[in-house]
Amino acid sequence: MVLLNEFSATRYESGAPAFETHNHAPHYAVQVRYRHERAVEQSLRVRGFAPFLPLFKNRRRWSDRMMEIDTPLFPGYVFCSMDLENRMPVLSTPGVVGIVAAGKQPLAVDPKELDAVRAMLLRGIDVQPCSAAPGQKVKIGAGPLKGIEGSLLQVRGKNRLVVRISILNRSISAIIEGSEMVAL
Repeated sequence: MVLLNEFSATRYESGAPAFETHNHAPHYAVQVRYRHERAVEQSLRVRGFAPFLPLFKNRRRWSDRMMEIDTPLFPGYVFCSMDLENRMPVLSTPGVVGIVAAGKQPLAVDPKELDAVRAMLLRGIDVQPCSAAPGQKVKIGAGPLKGIEGSLLQVRGKNRLVVRISILNRSISAIIEGSEMVAL
């Protein structure tokens, strides 16, 4: 699997902020108020945290025009690297609702899942949210997504790689060539 860990605070071509890992603290899914993802991301960055807000280009139609706007891949969530002993500044950030948890214990996001999302964005792959249930597990053996594991889904005759963030029960997908994948 491709692990991409050292990035600065620049933006990807897709508009998503670069994924920072200044410390080795696990990443948690921070739930935010409706449409407050960008404000929370900026506030967390100012407070010294390493937030990750993956975005995709979404075409929207208004009455007189079409526009492409950057939209969160996981609406209502921002991923943040933090030490749980130092979570109060995160929880007190305006717009933050809480940290995704099981009971009272916050759940860390699987680093492989975030690495897969980050790799797809870094390579400029056209990704979009996906609500379909994942199917067969596959690993990409060639092409720009080489090494990424996910599930295979067919939509309108096109193979799509589905990468799932399990604790949020949400997924994203990207079109892939059949010759690039290997069944696991």
